[in-house]
Amino acid sequence: MNPTLHIALRFISHRKRSMLISFAGITLGVAFFICTQAQTQGFERFYIKTVLGSTGALTVEDKFQPRFTNLLQARGNDIVGVANEQMRKYIAGIDNADQVMRVVREFSNVAACAPVLEGSVTLRTNFKEEVFRVQGIDLEAQLQTTALGEQIVAGDLATFRAHPQGLLLGVELAKKLQSRVGDTVTLTGPDATSRAFFVSGIFQTGDNLIDERRGFIHLPASRRVLNKPAGITLIIIKLIDPDRAPQLAAHLEDLLQHRTRSWQDRERGNLQVFHAIRISAAITVSAIIVLAGFGIFNVLTLMILDKTREIAILRSMGYERHDIRDIFLWQGLLIAAVGGAAGCVLGMVLTWWISQVPVRIRGFFAADHFLVSWSWTHYIAALVVAFTATFLASYWPARRAARLAPVDVLRGSGQ
Repeated sequence: MNPTLHIALRFISHRKRSMLISFAGITLGVAFFICTQAQTQGFERFYIKTVLGSTGALTVEDKFQPRFTNLLQARGNDIVGVANEQMRKYIAGIDNADQVMRVVREFSNVAACAPVLEGSVTLRTNFKEEVFRVQGIDLEAQLQTTALGEQIVAGDLATFRAHPQGLLLGVELAKKLQSRVGDTVTLTGPDATSRAFFVSGIFQTGDNLIDERRGFIHLPASRRVLNKPAGITLIIIKLIDPDRAPQLAAHLEDLLQHRTRSWQDRERGNLQVFHAIRISAAITVSAIIVLAGFGIFNVLTLMILDKTREIAILRSMGYERHDIRDIFLWQGLLIAAVGGAAGCVLGMVLTWWISQVPVRIRGFFAADHFLVSWSWTHYIAALVVAFTATFLASYWPARRAARLAPVDVLRGSGQ
């Protein structure tokens, strides 16, 4: 065993109670750090999964005109042109949807795409009426592109597929209208014509903003209800690697001359909120580790005062300054290593336990238990914070111990 490590262990054994308190602080700090990061990222990933499963990684929407118009036309061999930048003008919808989807499918990162015709309609039941956003869909394409098949909580898609006037309602919208599977309801579009639809199923995405404002009908039926015999509103695109959505969105926008938005762009505000919560939780919980570091600093400082004579004897026996420094750095390292390992185990247990706690969350999104994310990065980050705090807490006392003059101490003048 390394002599300095052996001496560090002997010194620790003389202050067991103080070291145990510091060890407990590191352990709890690491465990809480892991647990809070798992929770905050768990809710964030659930939200991202909901977004990707409901609105896709990319959406291709309105056509736009070029921003630049030529003021001077180039002639002959002219190499200088003058153009005027104008505000981008959008033309609602997509007229050549089939052609656009053929081009989109050529990209290797594209898994599937689906056309959607969207508009506002009034839904009437025997109890209430509500204005909501209806989406006309190609069911098979929609199932390949989104998670609609996994989101049905009542009824079934077979009934919807077989019924030309079938209707799928969001769970919150169905509750608001007191509508159930099997009910016949009336949809009234912009032309004020009322049409009967059969509630074939009820879906729940987990995003309450969607679940209380959206319904699905077949694409041909939506053309009649919305009085739009041609064109579609948007194309939903599913990607193999959703993290690369912004790059592909920029490329498709230039290629197609249609507004193309990535899920990161559409959800930027909400993602920034989740990111801020994660950082805030990390800073708050790191305070426990920092306080444990102050404890280590105080313990080592008192130990130096108590072991001044032993330090002087070690120096007189041939130990160098760096050896004395290493003795006290070893103590901090041991506390960080053992406390960090115990904190990782405790953090794992706490994360699992919290994930089993039933809780009914109904607001921004819906969940019936705490959502957690298992990631090794949480453990690495917690250990980095723990080792950094203990190193800084150990370094200054260790540096002070290394500077003690052995001759003065042995003569009784060193403090």
